Amino acid sequence: MRFLNNRRTASDLLTYAIVVVAFALTTAAQAAHMVPRSLAGQLVPISCYIVMAVSLNLVVGISGELSLGHAGFMSIGAFTGIMCAAGLARAIPAPEIRLALAMVVGAGFACIAGFLIGIPVMRLRGDYLAIVTLAFGEIIKELINCLLVGVDSDGVHVLINVSGTLGVRDLHLAAGGQAIIKGAQGASGTEKIATFAAGFVLVMVALVVIQNLVRSRTGRAIMAVRDNRIAAQSVGISVTKYRMIAFVVAAALAGASGALFGCNFTQLSASKFGFNTSILVLVFVVLGGLGSMRGSMAAAVVLTVLPEALREFSSYRMLAYAVVLIAVMIIRNSDRVRWAVARLKHRVARTRAVRHV
Repeated sequence: MRFLNNRRTASDLLTYAIVVVAFALTTAAQAAHMVPRSLAGQLVPISCYIVMAVSLNLVVGISGELSLGHAGFMSIGAFTGIMCAAGLARAIPAPEIRLALAMVVGAGFACIAGFLIGIPVMRLRGDYLAIVTLAFGEIIKELINCLLVGVDSDGVHVLINVSGTLGVRDLHLAAGGQAIIKGAQGASGTEKIATFAAGFVLVMVALVVIQNLVRSRTGRAIMAVRDNRIAAQSVGISVTKYRMIAFVVAAALAGASGALFGCNFTQLSASKFGFNTSILVLVFVVLGGLGSMRGSMAAAVVLTVLPEALREFSSYRMLAYAVVLIAVMIIRNSDRVRWAVARLKHRVARTRAVRHV
């Protein structure tokens, strides 16, 4: 049990324990029919947004780069995951296996896209990086809007509808074939196979990957580049390499969360992954605290549940949401609150020291 004396290890284990306890309590409450239907329908999206928040925190909080195209990687994972799950429906009847494969495929494609996009993007910094990632996110969305995909006994059929004149008929599907992605209409008629348990597993995988990366030598190099680029270069650290590692890992996790998100709906369009979604995930990161995985998770949960909880306020719902958002940001940046938190931590540490004596 000596490893518990390491503050970082103890902090990571506490983060895992919080997720496990939250999952166990939610599952028990769901089994006892204590979870409202509206909230039960949000459990999988909440899991996806948690993974999106912690993965973007790796880029924004740990690497120190501002990316506004994270929803683009989520959309790549969503639609490749849907295609994988639908294409394997006849070969693999078990939905759990198809969902797992869909998340792996979604993560793989998003990882490749992240690497290809990262080659030009990682040469930029600050506002320029934010603008270019925003543009890439919008380009990915428009490309998906031009995509026509179907599957039949002959395999997968893919068309790029750049001119806007093609339709599902041009896929020439055989009898019994299914059109999976129909251009701007998105994916429709797909099977809903995502589960809250899969969301829990994905959140745990994302936390293990990110926290082990941050604690590793690579993670220290990433933070060194964030804190002082010139000093890092002077000791032989490759700035582009370590920025790229953080960017690609975050993209892969976003792709896996997108696959889970896509397999949770029978109808999904690319408009769901626009600029607003990227900003929403960035709000999770900023509100939860840069570099704080627990804070990002809490912000993702609260800001996803809050609009539903405020639904009874009708037209004032989004106004109340904005007021709550501003109030939390003011409180988080209050010196008095910081002083109170620091004093509480000091008291807890002193109590532990007295017990050890």
